[in-house]
Amino acid sequence: MSFNYFPCSPDDPRAMKNPAIQLYGNRFFSDQTVTELLVEFLLVVFSPKRFGKDWMYDGALPSLDKVWSNGNDFAYAPQARLNLKLFSFLGASRLDSRHQIHRVHYEALLQQLLERIHIADSGDKDDVIRTIENLFLGFQGAGSGRTWCAQSFLPVSPAFLAGESIWKDSKARKNQIDEWYDLLETRSSYFDSNQHLFFARGGELLYLQVCNALSQSQDCIAEWCRDGKVGLSPQEQDPVWLHDELNCTFESMMNYCPSTLTDLAEFVDSRLDPETPRKTDEIDGERRFVSAGWCNADSWREGYLFAVDLLRLLKTDLDVIDRIYLMEAACAMQVLRTLAMQSLRVTGADRGIGSPGYRLVVSAPDEKSSVIRRLSQHSVKEVEKNIFRSLRGANIKLPDDETDCDKILKQADSSYGGKLFVGLSKRIGLVVPKRGSGARFILNERLLRLLVVTTVPLGGRLTFETFKNLLEHRHGLVFDANGLERASKWLGGNGIYLSADTDKWLQEMLEAAGFLIHLSDSCALVHNPINAGKEIK
Repeated sequence: MSFNYFPCSPDDPRAMKNPAIQLYGNRFFSDQTVTELLVEFLLVVFSPKRFGKDWMYDGALPSLDKVWSNGNDFAYAPQARLNLKLFSFLGASRLDSRHQIHRVHYEALLQQLLERIHIADSGDKDDVIRTIENLFLGFQGAGSGRTWCAQSFLPVSPAFLAGESIWKDSKARKNQIDEWYDLLETRSSYFDSNQHLFFARGGELLYLQVCNALSQSQDCIAEWCRDGKVGLSPQEQDPVWLHDELNCTFESMMNYCPSTLTDLAEFVDSRLDPETPRKTDEIDGERRFVSAGWCNADSWREGYLFAVDLLRLLKTDLDVIDRIYLMEAACAMQVLRTLAMQSLRVTGADRGIGSPGYRLVVSAPDEKSSVIRRLSQHSVKEVEKNIFRSLRGANIKLPDDETDCDKILKQADSSYGGKLFVGLSKRIGLVVPKRGSGARFILNERLLRLLVVTTVPLGGRLTFETFKNLLEHRHGLVFDANGLERASKWLGGNGIYLSADTDKWLQEMLEAAGFLIHLSDSCALVHNPINAGKEIK
């Protein structure tokens, strides 16, 4: 059978030559950082959207009517925010990347700002400007070693969400461009927004997975929840309810940031120089839209789990920075879950162990048992091998030329497949060591906190056994003797029998973080002390 895609069939023959894009969607890529996954995802959430050429939408998520079923191309309109990036990041960028035109326009922005600053008492306007620059620089998210325009802000406010812009220095020097606005007349020639080098489309794909999941029928979701034992509440199994709740929480998410910061960022970007955003964000007087790609339609199950994770995170009373860091980890975990689950659909290598069809053996950070360490290492390799096999599955279309085929598969393995899974796992601390042999799964404090917040009801509690079972069915993570036995069978063994205290380290880690309540020697509760946040009108 062939793959089905959402929201419409791919129309990019070049992209579809990549077996990983055929399998997962357009696209997860190893060069995209964890921060940029979240930033790109939120950029889609908070940008105007278009379906086909007629239907426009400004909300976080489109309504659950016939929009998706019509197979329309989905596009969104990101803002470039070149003025804001130039003002904030030029001083922190590499000296060799600061073209003279950039310096001149930067000075022009400073002059405009100086003229608009009014200090009642004695004060230094230059001090005010330096304070604003340092404030914005403090929200630098990713790309500190890049050209200023290729850097990203932490997504603390919609005003800090900006699309990718890649500076074409050699072309500008060759053509001897010496005016800022001449660069913008043919923007793609000098500030390219179509390369997807750092905003590699992973955030777009995550957004489409959520929309794909919410487009499923309630009966379909209820049946999957019952068979998969993922432990969602009756409300969470209702896609209409989940859609409406996500819409509300997304809309209130950015209101936690002081409005003064948002207003100040908007002022620097569009009020000091309105011409730059007009030239970068519009084409012939109309908003500039970019296609958001596609995802594999079968990924709705992991997409639904991701939607629930997001809702639970967004409903917490965590401060905005803590929430952003946990959302980054959630995005990364979703990519890993997608790679593992979708590859199983192609290879059928679940071996009857139940959802999600694979098992990741999580060892203690300082694991002493050589048996558990080897089992964990084996599970890392097995996921990588399974992704390797899936990229060569019967449904994958590859070129007839053997040389081209080998080249394409090698690139897919290193940048889009198994190496992506392992590399991303190392970035978030799910796999150690970062270099060298013996890669195995562990948990760090941030991942543990994410798992508690997205698994245990806000302000509620679950038994330790229930908590472990839910992590196994939602993420494939196993810790105790029974889980390790199932993992051993998935890895091709006959089962393995270990002592009952293999998960003692997890209890200790939960207790040290304030998440564990001991009722007796044989019973403990995992407690989520984080309360639901107040809805901001």
